[in-house]
Amino acid sequence: MVKFLLIFFLVSIILRFVLPVLMRWLVVAFVKKQTRRYGAQFGANPFEAPRPEPSHNGPTNGQVHVDYVPPKQKPAQPKEFKGGEYVDFEEVK
Repeated sequence: MVKFLLIFFLVSIILRFVLPVLMRWLVVAFVKKQTRRYGAQFGANPFEAPRPEPSHNGPTNGQVHVDYVPPKQKPAQPKEFKGGEYVDFEEVK
C-alpha cells in the first residue's frame, strides 16, 4: 500500500509540475521553428522589432500637425415617441 501511494504521489507531482513546463518548452520551440521557416520564405525575422523608417517630412517630437478638422455638429435632439401603428387582434381558436 505504501509503495502504491509513493508511486501515485510521484506521478501526480510529475503531472502537476513537470509536465506543464515541458509542454510549454516544446510548444515554444515548435512555434519558433515554424516562424523561422515562415520567415525564411518571405525574408523576415518575426522575433526582431521592425526598424522605424526616418521621417523627414513629418513634425518633430512634441509637435502635432492636423490636416483636417471636421465641422462640429449639433447634438441630436431625441425624437418624441408618438405611438405605434394599430394592429387588429383576432383570436385564433
